[in-house]
Amino acid sequence: MAEMEWGLVTHYFGHLGVAAVKLTGGGLAVGDILHFKGHTTDFTITVESMQLEHAAVQSAAKGDNVGLKVPDHVREHDKVYKVVP
Repeated sequence: MAEMEWGLVTHYFGHLGVAAVKLTGGGLAVGDILHFKGHTTDFTITVESMQLEHAAVQSAAKGDNVGLKVPDHVREHDKVYKVVP
């Protein structure tokens, strides 16, 4: 499976386990697979839910800042890749 650069982590809310991600590569939908990669970050998730402006959404467009629940700590400037078949 190929990976395409899809966004950048802009903030991490540790008490919530949520990453704020700026989408730079295109849109994103629930069910998409993302790979977070940084100096000390390297894990893959399936998007189960996301928020845009504190409201749950099923999809987001390029340029949006979304909140995604993540299982591990991420850092600002970590890259986010979309896994495509």
